[in-house]
Amino acid sequence: MKTKLFFLAATMVASLQLSAQNVVLKGIGHDNRYDDGEQMPSTYVGYNASVQKSIFVVDQGIYSMKWDGSALSTPIKDPAVNIADFYSAGQFTDNNKALWASNFNMMYGNSGAVYINGKLVTVFSRDESSTVDEELFRVCKWDANNGNLLSNEIRSKSDRLESAGMAYNPVDGKVYGLFYLTGNQLPKEITDDPEYFTDQDDDMTDGDAGYAICTIDLSTMKVTPITKGLYYYNFITFAINSEGRAFALTSGGSSAVPGDDGKQRDINNKLTGAQLYEFDLTTGLMKTKAVEKTDPETGDKYTDYEPLVGATGYSSQYRRQAACFAKSNPNKMYWVGYYNSGKGINAYGSWGPLPDKEWRTNGKFDTSLYEVDITTGEATRIANIPNRWIFSTLWVENDDCSDGADIDILSNNAAPTDGCYIALQHADNGSIWQRIEEGKQYSYFIEPADGWKIHSVTFNGAEITPDADNFVQTPAVSVQYNRLIVTFEQESTAIQDVPAAAPSNVKILGSAEGIHITNATPGDQVTICTMDGRTVYSRRMIGHQADVALKSNTLYIIKVADKVVKVRL
Repeated sequence: MKTKLFFLAATMVASLQLSAQNVVLKGIGHDNRYDDGEQMPSTYVGYNASVQKSIFVVDQGIYSMKWDGSALSTPIKDPAVNIADFYSAGQFTDNNKALWASNFNMMYGNSGAVYINGKLVTVFSRDESSTVDEELFRVCKWDANNGNLLSNEIRSKSDRLESAGMAYNPVDGKVYGLFYLTGNQLPKEITDDPEYFTDQDDDMTDGDAGYAICTIDLSTMKVTPITKGLYYYNFITFAINSEGRAFALTSGGSSAVPGDDGKQRDINNKLTGAQLYEFDLTTGLMKTKAVEKTDPETGDKYTDYEPLVGATGYSSQYRRQAACFAKSNPNKMYWVGYYNSGKGINAYGSWGPLPDKEWRTNGKFDTSLYEVDITTGEATRIANIPNRWIFSTLWVENDDCSDGADIDILSNNAAPTDGCYIALQHADNGSIWQRIEEGKQYSYFIEPADGWKIHSVTFNGAEITPDADNFVQTPAVSVQYNRLIVTFEQESTAIQDVPAAAPSNVKILGSAEGIHITNATPGDQVTICTMDGRTVYSRRMIGHQADVALKSNTLYIIKVADKVVKVRL
């Protein structure tokens, strides 16, 4: 059998009452807003031959901000990354520090992240059907105190690691998450019971069972559902307080115009917007309350069930956000969400979508710090956050519910125990265990990122040589655990300035971290778009060469002056 084996390169990641005391909130900053677009910027430092890696300083990382009861400080990187600490006069002075700084490009939790007693776990996912047959997850584990990368592993789609958030429960010592269960049909006892589930669009063929409360073992990243999947809401956060109560927020899709207090209400003057839900961690079911209602046609009384909590009063966009509780205050949830749902009073004086380019004045991409009352669901916006910083996880420094927890997030990456396996392993990127049959041979197509080439391929320690099309074939498998290990090297490590040249001579080289442009003319317009037409970078050249950090495993259309190329990173 032949399998296409695509290796991911590194992706571009006391009481807290509202009083005068200082509260320090920390989180993984994974997205913010700049005048030239939403792409998080980076600075190319140089190629470090000692670690065989181009070093970039990126904006992903751990950030902290202080709330003093009246003002919120701008998020700052903590720990800070300073180029001068490892690079001076065109030379790297500290290789370990340079690699440490560059590793932050993998601190991206677009599929969830969690803080546990001084440690962090981030899950990055990408879905590129044109290159691989299933989505892959990159799981990175970190020391939250110093930003050290503890482990880096690639996991397959079948691990089902996509979540709206994860959190530690101090009551039972377990980690829970609100995971999206793909490839998992709901059982008939659920679909046949209208009190549990109603399939509104009559589409149960895609194998996605929706969100479900699950436990997760962070040492193995094994997800265990409590239910088979149940909910199709647009969940954006998940948090557990010190009493073991679990809450999730949805994005708000309300079309209501905010009132004088900034909150949205329906025609009955009830709060709308983002909804706060509470879950029972024992059953995995959403908590509800009985409400007596009257049928408007017959006048008959009946009992309906509504969510136990309620709406926040603020709309928020359907993008990953974060929430947390202080251990010392289980009744108030901190939430970093968007300022609005992308709608407002437009140029025509009506309520509708707001233009992206006016984000600084219309608030479309701004974010805010909210406090949420878990009894009613009502939120209070207590401060705006500059440059729309958003986080993939959030915790209160020195007052988190997981402080003191004995949770092991590292494992020995042991093989499965129920069959014969090959570990498809990139030397730097962890491994994926694939089940196989003894006595058979297996072929793999190895696709390096642009600007890289295969350095070596070994199978169980013996070197094998790829053919002209980068296919390798293993010997007949005769043992239970087998390892196919691939290492890569850059095609060229020399990056030198070159004289100005005509636009037709512009060169665009892809690498593991992004693209390198040479032979350009100062003033040339550089535009980078994804295949769906979204512009991720737009800027004029200020010299003859430039480096742009981009997320890997994506096909980009790059235009420099009159030259247009497609580059897959």
